[in-house]
Amino acid sequence: PQSVFVLAEKAWAGSNLLYKWQKSLGNYIAVAGQDNTVKIFDRHGHKWTEINLPGRCVGMDWDKDGDILAVIAAKSSSIFLWDASVSKTSQIDSGMRDQMSFILWSKTSPLLAVGTVKGNLLIYNQQTSRKIPVLGKHSKKITCGCWSSQNLLALGSDDNTLSISNHEGDTIRQTTVRGEPAEIYFSVMKTDERSAQGESTVSVSVDKKILMLFNINDPGNPIELAFERRYGNIVSYRWYGDGYILIGFSHGYFVVISTHIREIGYELYQAHNHKDCLNSVAISTALNKAASCGDNSIKIHELSDRKDISSIIQLDDENKGLDQLSWTDDGQLLALSTQRGTLHVFLTKLPILGDSYGTRLAYLTSLLEVTVCNQVEEESPVTIEVEVEPTFIAVGPYHVAVGMNNRAWFYALVDQEPGFNKLKDIEYLGTIASMCLNSDYAAALFEGKVQLHVIEGKDQDEKKQMKLFPDNDRKGRILCHALTADFLYYGTDSGSVVSVLVEDWETVNSYSHSVGVRKVFPDVIGTRLVFIDNKNSGFLLSPANSCFELPNFSPTITGVLWDNWHADRGVFVAYDDDKVYTYALHKTTIYGPQVVLVGSTALPFSQKPLLFHNGELTCQTASGKISEVELSTHSFLKRTATDSSAELSRQLAQALMLKRSAMLETLNCVSWAELGKACLVHMEVELAIQVYRMSGNVGMVLSLQSIQGTEEMNLLAGHLAMFLEDYNRAQDLYLSSSSPVAALEMRRDLLHWDSALMLAKRLAEDQIPFISKEYAVHLEFVGDYVTALAHYEKGMTHNSKFQEHDEACQAGVARMSIRMGDIRRGAAQAIQHPSRVLKKECGAILESMKQYSEAAQLYEKGQYYDKAASVYIRCKNWTKVGELLPNVSSPKIHLQYAKAKEADGKYKDAARAYESAKDWDNVIRVLLDHLNNPEEAVRIVREMQSIDGAKMVARFFLRLNDYGSAIHFLVLSHCNDEAFQLAQQHGQMEVYADIIGSEAIQEDYQSIALYFEGEKKHLQAGKFFQKCGQYSRALKHFLLCPNTEDNLAIEMAIETVRAFMFLFSSQDAKYLFRLYMALQQYREAARTAIIIAREEQCAGNYRNAHDVLFSMYTELQAQKIKIPAEMATNLMILHSYLLVKIHVKRGDHLKGARMLIRVSNNISKFPAHVVPILTSAVIECHRAGLKNSAFSFAAMLMRPEYRNDIDTKYRKKIEAMVRRPDKSELEEETTPCPFCGFQLPQNELLCISCKNNLPYCIATGHHMLKEDWSICPHCEFPALHSQFILLLERETSCPMCSESLSASQVIKISDCAKYLQTYEPDETQ
Repeated sequence: PQSVFVLAEKAWAGSNLLYKWQKSLGNYIAVAGQDNTVKIFDRHGHKWTEINLPGRCVGMDWDKDGDILAVIAAKSSSIFLWDASVSKTSQIDSGMRDQMSFILWSKTSPLLAVGTVKGNLLIYNQQTSRKIPVLGKHSKKITCGCWSSQNLLALGSDDNTLSISNHEGDTIRQTTVRGEPAEIYFSVMKTDERSAQGESTVSVSVDKKILMLFNINDPGNPIELAFERRYGNIVSYRWYGDGYILIGFSHGYFVVISTHIREIGYELYQAHNHKDCLNSVAISTALNKAASCGDNSIKIHELSDRKDISSIIQLDDENKGLDQLSWTDDGQLLALSTQRGTLHVFLTKLPILGDSYGTRLAYLTSLLEVTVCNQVEEESPVTIEVEVEPTFIAVGPYHVAVGMNNRAWFYALVDQEPGFNKLKDIEYLGTIASMCLNSDYAAALFEGKVQLHVIEGKDQDEKKQMKLFPDNDRKGRILCHALTADFLYYGTDSGSVVSVLVEDWETVNSYSHSVGVRKVFPDVIGTRLVFIDNKNSGFLLSPANSCFELPNFSPTITGVLWDNWHADRGVFVAYDDDKVYTYALHKTTIYGPQVVLVGSTALPFSQKPLLFHNGELTCQTASGKISEVELSTHSFLKRTATDSSAELSRQLAQALMLKRSAMLETLNCVSWAELGKACLVHMEVELAIQVYRMSGNVGMVLSLQSIQGTEEMNLLAGHLAMFLEDYNRAQDLYLSSSSPVAALEMRRDLLHWDSALMLAKRLAEDQIPFISKEYAVHLEFVGDYVTALAHYEKGMTHNSKFQEHDEACQAGVARMSIRMGDIRRGAAQAIQHPSRVLKKECGAILESMKQYSEAAQLYEKGQYYDKAASVYIRCKNWTKVGELLPNVSSPKIHLQYAKAKEADGKYKDAARAYESAKDWDNVIRVLLDHLNNPEEAVRIVREMQSIDGAKMVARFFLRLNDYGSAIHFLVLSHCNDEAFQLAQQHGQMEVYADIIGSEAIQEDYQSIALYFEGEKKHLQAGKFFQKCGQYSRALKHFLLCPNTEDNLAIEMAIETVRAFMFLFSSQDAKYLFRLYMALQQYREAARTAIIIAREEQCAGNYRNAHDVLFSMYTELQAQKIKIPAEMATNLMILHSYLLVKIHVKRGDHLKGARMLIRVSNNISKFPAHVVPILTSAVIECHRAGLKNSAFSFAAMLMRPEYRNDIDTKYRKKIEAMVRRPDKSELEEETTPCPFCGFQLPQNELLCISCKNNLPYCIATGHHMLKEDWSICPHCEFPALHSQFILLLERETSCPMCSESLSASQVIKISDCAKYLQTYEPDETQ
């Protein structure tokens, strides 16, 4: 809010002021200080008059209409009355002898209440001059009071009582309160039901601590409300709204409570508005705002949302503190008195007055200030100080007019400072309702007439250059008018909308509406006009007097603005207090001109639109500023890259409705189909082609290109309506065009035959036969045969040019005749007709009607022999079937004929027919059962591989006791079980076995093998056991063969063993090994042993593998056969693994670690226990001080394939070992090679000097030493004598052969040469 003026009289300095605004109008403010005067100022701060008093003013009040100010003064018994209308003061004698202390006018009548310091009361009727003195109303000074709207008077006194009297002064109620009363108000407490009792509640502040609510109708139960002590004293309070009270407290708190009985005692809102103190509160119902002052500031709150502080006014120069706040009734001005004797007046609400012409705006920025600006063309604003508070403003291209009542002041806008010249002021013949300007003329509306005159004419010409409209009173009263560059428009109460050419002042057009026209709004150039009638409906009037009602036009709309952006002719907005509605006129659409509602935008509170330009609405605010509102209907102008697809779709729809085709290309189109459709509606063919090309709709592009360049609007609109599938509209447009036949073509293409026939009767009779024929085809399809027949008959042209057409109609007549039951006519026409297809169609219809002989005849005529034969069969006409058979290709018909012939006993014919039908089983059956021709039957079975046929042949041979042939054909027919039984019964098993060959399943081989086993035919039994995978039994039978068959049996046994060696158990392996030994095939025997040991080793059965290899080893040694190197190595590694447990158990960790290193270096031979063996190696090496070896095996364990399998209790130790490696290693002891004496590490088994494989000690795993040689007496494997003896102290058996042994049985051998000669493994494998 801006400061309007500040009053600071010398006489007031340092004193608190008493002041009152004029009620209702607020044109005057009366102010009294400590001097003996009351000064009256107008609302602009100009001193109007002064009332001199005999003493200091102690009270004043304006009457209900603001006409009379009543004043009381100290040292005087007179009441001073100042009449505002004539600016004169009068006085009346109160008749009171004591000092007056209180004065108040009634809210509803001319009654004035005056109270005195002794508690007496005077009620003075200003109309009748009657005075009613009431003595002793109170015993002490009357300090406060209030009139109710029912003319009850409540008074408070220093005697701590509250009295309620009627307008005669009679006391109705009296009550005592608990302290000094202050600020009394009448109001209505908030209740669930509205009471008709009027203002029944009196509120009073008691002792500045309690707020008491006293109900006149229930005086015994007053409600007392106390507040928190931290709030301080009650400074002031006001009622507002539906029973709410706003209270200001001395410590700066601002509290709102409700008087609803359910909410009483609760604070609805509380704010610490001022830090130190609060001086006053005020409420404006007109603004719906509350204000509080304190701490050198005023805070203004919105009552609709109390938390919303709409403005704060700082008064930094007021160092003595603030005093009282008061608003004018209209809420425009807020007055504040201060402790140092000044009065500030602020503008809190400005009348929203403004006008626009083109893009220029003129609007009220203060009570006496008008600002002219043109933001679109970026002109600098011009501020005009005006002489009166205007009630209207008008602006033109070069002038501004302001005025009130019947007077207007004109200003010319110029380039020189200050930007305007005052031209003149004009008085009109009545109070001006509104005014419009253009470049030369002003038009003022007053009392139902419009006066049009030049603005800057010479005085002598002015009479010539002025005219009143209407020139005849019978034409009605003018209710509204508007002025464009060339035309004056006005609307009358009789419904006329008249346009006058300003140049010659002649009426050029008049439109008659059914009811009175309230407002008119022409567009910028004046070619179109929106008007609002007395029923609050909106209409758009165009030059040719075409008038459209505006869709969804809200009855609350108060004004319309046209978009003056150069491209948007035809877009306008209509607005009310809350919303702005955007409309667009579409001049050329396939539906004719249309007005559409594009959408609506919310309007900020208390803003009035002045200008609409390219999607932006310029509004005037209540504070005298302008603001921009972006319309939601033009959001496509401000689109961003982050807009969602739904938002883009909305923007596209807006751009289409506002016909912004240029914007459409910038919208990355989300819905080409919608855009294309809109282009068609608006007849934008070029743009539609581009859109459909972008969307890939080739058909539509080609269709549009074919009509491109069509100049006739109706024809073009018809084509477009057809593309949009609005066929009725398209037909109407075609018929009103120069090419009505297009409507007929469209209906034909759409198969709308009824419409097409009706159009053909009007437009092209020669087309009727062709349409009839097409319609008949359609009717035949849907099953309306009666109508179809009629249309086929109508379709005949009997013109040789259209022979094909006539033939199609004849065919239709034939089909429909048969359908209708006229079979003779239909069949005769079908036979005469040249078409084969027609004969087939008619035959099918007759067949469906069970007219078989006629159907078959038509099929035969049409050379559809299969169909004919089939129908002849149905009517049992075998003779005809036989005639047709050579031409019949369908096996089904041949089969039916064959069955018939067989039934007649004509077997040869039946066999031929079955053969034609390719029913080979029946051919075979007839050949065997009736024609006794097995040779032919066998030939067919062999050629066709017929299973059922083979069975029949087998049964035939069985009857002839030819078992071999019977078995052969049973096997062919997959009846293996029957063939086997037959072979078993008749001793033909060899034949069966030969025939079954390689195609049999395991069960068949097993059956044959068991048969031969029973017959003691060992070779055959072995052979078939081998085929069914029972190798042990096969081997057994091969070995049981007599000598004559020995060679073949042995060969087969070996073949069996070789092929399926891996499937045997170790028990079988010994057996197999002996077989190889018996055959003296030693290499195979050794290889078998190695393979079987490897299988055991892979399975993790290391003791078993060791025992297998050891037993084979000893067997080979006994036979004096060289041991294969692979066998020797595998045995050594397995033995080393077994030694680990022995050494660790004895606590010899170094030997255990050395053996684990040997095993870990061959870890691939232990796939089942890789991780446990490596983990053991790491632990034992670490214990034995072989840190480097431990690290290398730990690193191996960290590989991804092993890592997850490490035992959790060792994992962290092993990981730590890898992270912090220790590479120290205990050096291995060296001993001499037993062959050449070269010093080797004691665990090395290959001499690098003599290249010999060294024998190893079965007790330690070290290589042997010549001087410490001994052997196990059982297995003869070598051992270091000293170590073997140590081992046998704890163990009781040999670690190699597991035979029981004691130390005494072991003898040290001094000469080991013979043992060294035998230790030569066989390297050839």
